[in-house]
Amino acid sequence: MSQSPILITGGGQRLGRYCAERLHDDGHPVIITYRRERPAIEALRKRGITALYADFSSEASILEFIARLKSHTHALRAIIHNASHWQHDEGGACGEDFALMFQVHMQAPYLINLHARALLMACPEPMRDIIHITDYSAAHGSQRHMAYAATKAGLENLTLSMAGRFAPDIKVNAIAPAGIMLNAGDGDDYLAHLNSKSALPAVPGPMVIWQGVRYLLDSAFVTGITLPVDGGRHVK
Repeated sequence: MSQSPILITGGGQRLGRYCAERLHDDGHPVIITYRRERPAIEALRKRGITALYADFSSEASILEFIARLKSHTHALRAIIHNASHWQHDEGGACGEDFALMFQVHMQAPYLINLHARALLMACPEPMRDIIHITDYSAAHGSQRHMAYAATKAGLENLTLSMAGRFAPDIKVNAIAPAGIMLNAGDGDDYLAHLNSKSALPAVPGPMVIWQGVRYLLDSAFVTGITLPVDGGRHVK
């Protein structure tokens, strides 16, 4: 396995944490970012995973994180952009919410990819990767989460642009999940709603995202794609 770390933004919980643990189990050094301290972050540190605080709410704080990252490693095998902000548009929708999702979903990946390109190029491995975690709604829209869907769509567009710009040295791909995990408070009605949209049983768990990440990391001839991991919603 590569001795250059893999960076996962938002790696302290849910899908990001699961992928960080699996990569670590496979022998990869892993760096995660987190927004606030919690027991899970300390548990990851105890496993040998490096956890760096990151605030992606402004350009200045993103650049501060990039400087901190460069002080911790001289090379990266891959960057997985998993950090996300979920906010629906109803009730308290405002420009600040949209701006924050733009910062987290688009500007942070944009700046990190450009400024950390040298770290990826310093990796001695034959393959180097950037993976954007987007969302099913990026391609299909969302009436209740318009800002979220729009900024995730922007991230998918960055996938195409950066795949062309960074080729052939760095592969750039995306994964678009849907119906992977339940949130606290989701009940049987919501599960039934997810199943009604999916050709396959919904809520398979984070393993399916890990399988997509592993495929993209291992494939030498795939770049500029968005891999849907959504249970076949397009055939319903």
